[in-house]
Amino acid sequence: MIKLSQKNINLIPKHIDIPTYNRDDLQEGIIHIGVGGFHRAHQAYYTDELIDIDNLDTKEWGICGIGLREEDRTMYQALKEQDYLYTMMIKSPDRKTKPMIIGSIKNYILALDNPQKAIDKIAAPSTKIVTLTITEGGYNFNESTSDFDFTNPDVQWDLAHPGRPKTVFGYLAAALKKRKAEGRRPFTVQSCDNIQKNGMITRQMLLAFTYQLDAGLAEWIEKNVSFPNSMVDRITPVTTAEDIEELKTEYHVDDNWPVVCESFRQWIIEDHFVNGRPRWEKVGAQFVPDVEPYEKMKLRLLNAGHSLLGLIGTLFGHATIGEAVSDPLLKIILRNFWDEEVTPTLEPVQGIDLEEYKERLIERFGNPNVQDKVSRICSESSAKLPKFLLPTIKEQIKRGGPIDKGTAVIAAWFRYLELDGQHDVGHTYSIEDTMYDLLQEKIKESGSENPVALLQVEEIFGELSNSKRFVKQYCSMVNELRNHGAHQMIKRLVNTD
Repeated sequence: MIKLSQKNINLIPKHIDIPTYNRDDLQEGIIHIGVGGFHRAHQAYYTDELIDIDNLDTKEWGICGIGLREEDRTMYQALKEQDYLYTMMIKSPDRKTKPMIIGSIKNYILALDNPQKAIDKIAAPSTKIVTLTITEGGYNFNESTSDFDFTNPDVQWDLAHPGRPKTVFGYLAAALKKRKAEGRRPFTVQSCDNIQKNGMITRQMLLAFTYQLDAGLAEWIEKNVSFPNSMVDRITPVTTAEDIEELKTEYHVDDNWPVVCESFRQWIIEDHFVNGRPRWEKVGAQFVPDVEPYEKMKLRLLNAGHSLLGLIGTLFGHATIGEAVSDPLLKIILRNFWDEEVTPTLEPVQGIDLEEYKERLIERFGNPNVQDKVSRICSESSAKLPKFLLPTIKEQIKRGGPIDKGTAVIAAWFRYLELDGQHDVGHTYSIEDTMYDLLQEKIKESGSENPVALLQVEEIFGELSNSKRFVKQYCSMVNELRNHGAHQMIKRLVNTD
């Protein structure tokens, strides 16, 4: 058994790829805020692969992770103990696993223990790009108003204590203020989260915050900092104890926290960087003038499809996305949702055959070697649904098009919240959502015949509750779920006896 660490790297079994470059030579030119499974399976992997094939020209692109939350402490400790190395376990549909050691993360700072150290690191002259995976809810974006939420207590703290911030916006503002004061070039801020126009949203939110904090700094950021949009894609389930044990027993590597992912990966990036960038295109990333058609396609098909399978699949009693997509009823309603409601809202995407893309998604969802739990997909639905699903419903309402499959997902979410962990079929589950208390309050306000209180959460639904057509269909479906269950409703929607 080999304990993963830099000193043991050459003891790793020969059939497992390890970094061939000298990690001591790496400068930390990329700061990544929010080191989790997805970052380690996606951006950090692209960067590792690039350094490995082109290490003479890429020494400036090592990564320093930064954790802002107490929840980041476990990852920080796990990586620190093994010199920030970790194993990526690529799981293919043929049930084969390919482990490889990733070395592109060179350092990690837990900001809540030492805010100034994190600020100084982000502001350091060597920092050229700051990348983000802070989840959909981390952008402090009010969906109904498109405004920055200044009522957030952590935001109020940051405005009052700019030297000891808590939010990503406080840290970025503090670091950029230091760069400005020193007369240095700024860095690029690059979102890698599943949000349409993620770069534009990041820019909008940071500027709103900094104009409140320091108007002169905000004007400088507006003129000098770039925020490229990007679209990211790789299914990355939560690492399980079984994954860790498989790595030990089958490959003799002891890793505190390996990351598991599918073999597919995609990264579409707007080529707008103010202080240089890695040549990620050498390892498969695509740099394009306009990311929007790609991200719209991905968010409305893959991410909304995940939510459909997760929420309705939970009511069916399924534990994983693979189980859900293998259910004939769910597979039919998924394809109907994509074909009838989503596809008409999408523009042509250069280089993408939509029918092939949808078929590939079905294969990816059903990968028997990637046990992506429905609980992960359902978590933080209050932040996901407004970005992944509601835009399709809103657009179809304007077009006078079909909305029954999308509305069924919202009704399923209501029932998922109303059952509060108890399946109709007797299984239990837990709800993870930062808005849980408010959501449960609205569920309790919803009468037995007219469950509209949930729709009145403006930061989620905006003006959608004003659509009589949507509200009528939603209420009918909620009552159908209550009285007859999810199976009966889905059978009716797909016209299956």
